[in-house]
Amino acid sequence: MTKIKIFLEMIRFEHTLFALPYAYLGAFLASGGVPSFRDFIFITLAMVGARTAAMSLNRLIDRHIDALNPRTRNRALPRGLIKVSEVYIYTVLSLLLFFWAAANLKPLALKLLPLALFVLVIYSYTKRFTWACHLVLGLALSFAPLGSFVGIEGAIPRPAYFLAAGVLFWVAGFDIIYALQDAEFDRQQGLYSIPSRFGIEKALKIARGFHFLTIIFFLLAGIGFGLGFFYYFGVIATAALLLYEHWLVKPTDLSRVNTAFNNVNMIISVLMFGVTVIDLLI
Repeated sequence: MTKIKIFLEMIRFEHTLFALPYAYLGAFLASGGVPSFRDFIFITLAMVGARTAAMSLNRLIDRHIDALNPRTRNRALPRGLIKVSEVYIYTVLSLLLFFWAAANLKPLALKLLPLALFVLVIYSYTKRFTWACHLVLGLALSFAPLGSFVGIEGAIPRPAYFLAAGVLFWVAGFDIIYALQDAEFDRQQGLYSIPSRFGIEKALKIARGFHFLTIIFFLLAGIGFGLGFFYYFGVIATAALLLYEHWLVKPTDLSRVNTAFNNVNMIISVLMFGVTVIDLLI
């Protein structure tokens, strides 16, 4: 149990809240209301399996870099609190869970699973060759709502792509903010990120641009799905929270990056799920 606790802390299991609400949001939209209990369970298991596998692989692939970075050298793998072989076992179990859950949804979910796996794996390598790594992470999380449509409907309607694009730019924007902490380290190690490539001030401007696109795509998704007042209220509230997030982080003061990254974004994901469900049901 101690090793499992260390593992869950290592992969920041609580960050599943970044993606899971968007998977549920997609499930409710795909069902036109409350999804069946069976679909809900297998969507949940697929998301937990995919996210756990992706984070486990990220920690395995980056463990040598993490050992050099003052911010990450106290993580479980660099400190030897958990064995590499143990993390591989957890990764395989997570992938099996992902595969099993997908197999219990629409056939298209299993057919597209290799594509999802490719993006989940390749993300951890992207910072070695491109500063667009933030967009690849955004792409990975944008599969959350798309996966629900695939799993429940067996197809992806056009408005779902707007929703996924909103998630993509939302994630890319806050990942840029998070990467501000490692800008100097990344430059020294020859790693790629928008902060290390363009500097902190320009990186924040790019993040603001991405979050502006987030709101535009969320609005387009609402129009496409024919959603109403509560959804648009949520989009406006999300815009306000993103403004607050950018107010927290300044080029000369990065002390509140974690508050902006963790607290604000978890609120946004739960908020968008909540207002969409209320809109569909009321």
